[in-house]
Amino acid sequence: MARPIPLSRFRPTTALLQRALLRDYVSPLGWTILVAAVLCAVGYIALGWNELLSMTVIWTILLIIAIVMSLGNTGFSARLDVPARRIMVGDDITVNVTVSNPGRATTAHAHGDLLIGDDHEGFPIPALSPRQSRQTAIGFTAASRAVLSVGPLRVRKGDPFGLIRHEKTVADRIDVYIHPRTIRLHTLNAGIQRDLEGQPSGDIVDDDLDFYGLREYEPGDDMRNVHWLSTAKAGTLMIRQYEATRRTTTALALDVDPTHYASREEFELAVSVHASIGVQCLMQQRPLRTVVAGHRDDPRTTMTFLDACSAIEPKDRPETNLAASTLNHCPDASLYCLTVGSGNPDDDIKRMMLTMPPGSSRMVLRTDPSAQRSLRRFDGFTLAVIGSLDDLPLIMEAMA
Repeated sequence: MARPIPLSRFRPTTALLQRALLRDYVSPLGWTILVAAVLCAVGYIALGWNELLSMTVIWTILLIIAIVMSLGNTGFSARLDVPARRIMVGDDITVNVTVSNPGRATTAHAHGDLLIGDDHEGFPIPALSPRQSRQTAIGFTAASRAVLSVGPLRVRKGDPFGLIRHEKTVADRIDVYIHPRTIRLHTLNAGIQRDLEGQPSGDIVDDDLDFYGLREYEPGDDMRNVHWLSTAKAGTLMIRQYEATRRTTTALALDVDPTHYASREEFELAVSVHASIGVQCLMQQRPLRTVVAGHRDDPRTTMTFLDACSAIEPKDRPETNLAASTLNHCPDASLYCLTVGSGNPDDDIKRMMLTMPPGSSRMVLRTDPSAQRSLRRFDGFTLAVIGSLDDLPLIMEAMA
């Protein structure tokens, strides 16, 4: 005798079908009309009112029309292509959407819905023959810095009343990095110190730690630098030369507390200042360490650094002491550079900078679009006020 199949085996499948029916095909409005049609039919049977019969017929016909209009082959495949995954604020970008029919039957007309950030871009998809493709270009301007999600792409087939719908995802999302605006700086010389563990700088000097070569003696040279073995071979005094080694580690920190900024524009200016200095350090191959909203990083390339800058957002109650957090991440930097907003008064900045080591260069850049650029030197650090990004090259040159 055959054993009966337990009903529990059907429960996952039944639940799956119910969820698919409820969520993917019939909209809340469709369910409302279906319930209304059933209630009107029951009311007509119980009360005999012709008005209820009329409503039942109308709702039923409407549902039948919606079901018929939602039928059709929607076996699409799609691909999203963005020519530039990394752009700057203000640049134009185009998303190429390629929708194909990989099957053997002609597809029905459908509607494409592409999610770009928080916005939806819709476009019609015509009927496609087998192996046929259709490309649609969607363009927009990067209005603000962000890590912009493009996608997913959904294909919808349904009635114009919104009662019955058939929707599925045919392409996953991709990320587009909108980098902050940056400005090119002059060679960054602030915070360069000679050090045994520093990096060779390419400059040839007469007194350092990294031996480079020999040259002939010139009047005024220090006799302690004479290389006597080479002098004996050459028959003339030979002086040692060295390649200057310099410690150039830069620690960059950005205050992201929204209460310290007067506006979003001011916060974006601070991000641009932070990004511009970091890019210059990496272009000069200066070791860089960053502290932003409790996230500590040691970027190696300008692209990875700018990608991280694209994701910076204001954060309530970040580190209680930005300088102390920076010092914990990089206790031996030669340059500490902190970018803050106009809501940080001088006294708070002075107290914050008391924890910084005295043997390093220390600067605080305060952004304030309503103020003129200025530079003031305090005991142990320099405070600069930046009114626009164009002020930064002059400020950094003056700090060198």
